[in-house]
Amino acid sequence: MKLNRRHFLGASVATVATLSAPTVIGQGKPRVVVVGGGAGGATAARYIAKDSQGAIDVTLVEPTRAYFTCFFSNLYLGGFRELDSLAHTYGRLAQGGVNVVHDWAVAIDREARTVSLAGGGVLAYDRLILAPGIDFVDGAVPGWDISAQHAMPHAYKAGSQTELLKAQIMAMPEGGVFAMVAPPNPFRCPPGPYERVSMVAHLLKASNPSAKILIVDPKEKFSKQALFEEGWQAHYGGMIDRIGPDFGGADVRVDPAAMTVAIDGVVEKVDVCNVIPAQKAGRICDMAGITENGWAPVDGHGMQSRMDENIHVLGDSAQQGDMPKSGFSANSQAKVAAMTVRGVLSGSKVFPAKFSNTCWSLIDTEDGVKVGATYEATDEKIAKVDGFISQTGEDTALRRATYEESLGWYAGITKDIFG
Repeated sequence: MKLNRRHFLGASVATVATLSAPTVIGQGKPRVVVVGGGAGGATAARYIAKDSQGAIDVTLVEPTRAYFTCFFSNLYLGGFRELDSLAHTYGRLAQGGVNVVHDWAVAIDREARTVSLAGGGVLAYDRLILAPGIDFVDGAVPGWDISAQHAMPHAYKAGSQTELLKAQIMAMPEGGVFAMVAPPNPFRCPPGPYERVSMVAHLLKASNPSAKILIVDPKEKFSKQALFEEGWQAHYGGMIDRIGPDFGGADVRVDPAAMTVAIDGVVEKVDVCNVIPAQKAGRICDMAGITENGWAPVDGHGMQSRMDENIHVLGDSAQQGDMPKSGFSANSQAKVAAMTVRGVLSGSKVFPAKFSNTCWSLIDTEDGVKVGATYEATDEKIAKVDGFISQTGEDTALRRATYEESLGWYAGITKDIFG
């Protein structure tokens, strides 16, 4: 079945549409605070407000007034989308009953159940949902820190960084070198760096065909590797060179001032360097004291923190088991969390948690591939039930259909997230 907006929305809401009408416990409205307005946080806020029909007070804390999706941002780099098409605002969430506060959450008092804001406000909660996305591990790439993001952009938080990286690529000299320092596992969107390489290659093939792309990768293998390598050979033969850990990819140092990358001690001069560092849960999770080894462990049955049952963690920040960190995953997890929170606060029925994910990638014009799976919650983790992946050697009609399916998904999921 071809995925379009109607089919996506119908499948997405199936688990929550059958919930019983809420019965509010106690005299005052229960209060839910959601920190982070991306695929996880905005979805959770919207569904709790919508399905409780005003019986639960929902506040969404998000500093930006327009959210740029990281998913599909590589297509902007490749020239397939405009940056504005990735931007989504919060007006429809507000119209749907969500109190949207544009501010930074700077502290969480778990005992008092309050969230402090940079502007001085304090929000009380009965349940707290954290969906802050990722932050970067300090010192993960020697020579790089966040102060170097203008010289060597990460572009792994979409928006101005994505725009900057594309401008740098377009300004490369003829025959120049684009370098990417790929991240170690786990990280946001496992196929993302390699789709990005594909889109940069697509752009350079048209504007700077003698340019070269160098990937420095600490991982032995990566998501959809056979599909990407097949596509790179077919569309961009001779342009892309990947150096894995066996050849020094795990020993890299950068110098943003000199614009060099040292690989196992060998210094390479480059023209653009996209550094994607090791990642961890958004900082507010650390501040709340609910992380281990950089991530926030959760119970997949309701996405509750294993350190505080009154806090739920969604999306990229969560250490949840087999699910990858993706926008699709965050949206799927948000619906489970919303159902759980609503059940706790209003007495409505809670169904067993089920999850799904698909990640599409574009390799060249209408050459789309995908990987995905379904999952269920166990007491130990969110466990994979079954999965699928595109195959090498597929014909152009199937690859075109896969790309078109991804367009339908993007339209559907952004409607589902932001209203």
